[in-house]
Amino acid sequence: MRWWSFANFLSNAGTWMQLTVQNLLVLEITGSAAATGLSMSVQAAPALFMSVLGGAAVDRWPRKLTAAVSQALLGAVAFTTAVLIALDRLDMTSLMVLAAVTGTIATVDGPACALLGNDLVPAEDVPSAIGVGALVHNAGRLAGAALAGITVGFLGTAAAYAANGLSFLFVTAVIPFLRPAYGAAGRARAGTRGAPAPPVIPRRRDRHADMTVREGLVFFARRPRLVALASITGISSVFGRNYGLTLAVLVTGPLAGGAGAFGAVSTVLAVGGILGAVLGARLRRPTVRAVGALAATGALLQVVAGLSPSLAVLLIMVLPMAVVQSLSDTAGRAVLQTDPPAHLRGRVLGVWGSIGTVWSLGGPPVLGLLLELAGARGALVTGGLLIATSIGAGFLLRARRSRQPVPVPAPGDEIAERKALSTAA
Repeated sequence: MRWWSFANFLSNAGTWMQLTVQNLLVLEITGSAAATGLSMSVQAAPALFMSVLGGAAVDRWPRKLTAAVSQALLGAVAFTTAVLIALDRLDMTSLMVLAAVTGTIATVDGPACALLGNDLVPAEDVPSAIGVGALVHNAGRLAGAALAGITVGFLGTAAAYAANGLSFLFVTAVIPFLRPAYGAAGRARAGTRGAPAPPVIPRRRDRHADMTVREGLVFFARRPRLVALASITGISSVFGRNYGLTLAVLVTGPLAGGAGAFGAVSTVLAVGGILGAVLGARLRRPTVRAVGALAATGALLQVVAGLSPSLAVLLIMVLPMAVVQSLSDTAGRAVLQTDPPAHLRGRVLGVWGSIGTVWSLGGPPVLGLLLELAGARGALVTGGLLIATSIGAGFLLRARRSRQPVPVPAPGDEIAERKALSTAA
């Protein structure tokens, strides 16, 4: 797990370095901010349609092999881009194609690497492993953004892509030496040296056995916990997580700050994210109720932050807000990756990837419209109240349903019995 975390830190740093440089590269090629946004959308778009297929592939193929191949392919794309830049052959069309290829590979790489990391620890430590992963992600993001400017300034744009390619190859080289913990879900398929793998119980095949994508979709739709988690995360993502937009407008507008002031706010957000991930690593059995309570608390802190009279007050409020929301995200990922049965987790992550892409593509325009109508303060306050109110209403509805009596079926009444079991579930 230590080797895996170190490899992922390097990979995350390389990825964020490349993403930072990619935006600058598009601006250099086109001079258009709209083209920059388009390149990001092109890279994210494959997840909308292909994440469910990628998740199904992760469930069907050996996990270590799948993660190693996907990391190697991502490295090949990064090296290809670096060569094209060095030869001055990269144009906007090539960049868009490479971005789309990267997004397509990521639909397999994301769930494969997430579940492989969970296989490296005993089942009771999976929530902690997910918290460590969130910590690594946030630390890599900070390091990558800082290294981007240094690398481009001293070595050029191509070097940033080449460095990211090397980080992917390092992960690929580490994966064959990883040994899943005893009893981990992926142990039977990944293989472990030094101890025999537990027996694999064959699953009953029927006429729906090959409809793997449909199986994951149906499981997700019929699992109230996952639907509730998706609802909480969705409304929080649209109205509460796009701080690069809302806080930038607040700092440069009503608070009359500049780029340096927003940089300070961004730094505090990143530090809060790391602290939240550290706390999240101590979670043992996170629940959807805990995720909702944390998200609602973060939303109320967002309301207070939106009313900040000065930059100093905003900096004070941003830290606990980022901690709580990072903790909520970590708990949500733990629920998502541990709730489904082992043979469905890749497909459930694939469904989640498609849903998350809808939020990431649709959230900024909705929030932008709210900013136009209500201003920065109004958007933060309204968004926070919408999140907290929606989650509170969901809690009340669930509590009301849980108090409803379950009908007792008459002896021998099979139809009534099935209805009672359905209601109890």
